[in-house]
Amino acid sequence: MCNLYSSARSQDEIRRTFAVDRDEAGNLPPLPGIFPDQMAPVVYSADGARVLTMMRWGFPPPPRIGTQPVTNVRNVASPFWRPWLKPAHRCLVPVTSFSEYADTKPRKTPVWFALDDSRPLFSFAGIWRPWTGVRGPKRDEPVPEEHRLFSFLTTAANGVVGPVHPKAMPVLLTCAEEWRAWLDAPTEEALRLQRPLPDEMMAEVARGSRQDGPV
Repeated sequence: MCNLYSSARSQDEIRRTFAVDRDEAGNLPPLPGIFPDQMAPVVYSADGARVLTMMRWGFPPPPRIGTQPVTNVRNVASPFWRPWLKPAHRCLVPVTSFSEYADTKPRKTPVWFALDDSRPLFSFAGIWRPWTGVRGPKRDEPVPEEHRLFSFLTTAANGVVGPVHPKAMPVLLTCAEEWRAWLDAPTEEALRLQRPLPDEMMAEVARGSRQDGPV
């Protein structure tokens, strides 16, 4: 389960790559290590425009599933996830690489995957929702606040990710046609993108560090 990724390209490159019409992200530095419950950039559609903004990583869990935020979603047939799979709640999550942990001793080793060694931008197939509750930095007296939360879809692992994490990998979208379909297409059509990326389109690019950026 992917709980660490990087979005280490410039804000301008994110805008150009994903054809952003409106930037509401503020001053966005490169992010070489993004963990659950942190703020990260996403691109979503609003009033026919593509908007770059910041959201917090992790949906509230389904009832009776505990309290930990859900960072990635496999079972899109579940009634809990169905409302957030409509076009209004889909988003692109800009990524340069993502990590899975190899089961090594004495501690697990982060293994990073990207499209190639240069770490070009791609996206996860994301979903987002508004939510009111307690999330983010720990406070002495936490109070419920309004949040916008995101998660992303996973699928079966391919032959590159599988040797490290055989259960699943994120759904990776790599071109303008896929980004457009994920944001705008009817749900049934968009969900055809929930498939492993072909092995030849990606590579293992690093091991050992909890951060990763372009070389």
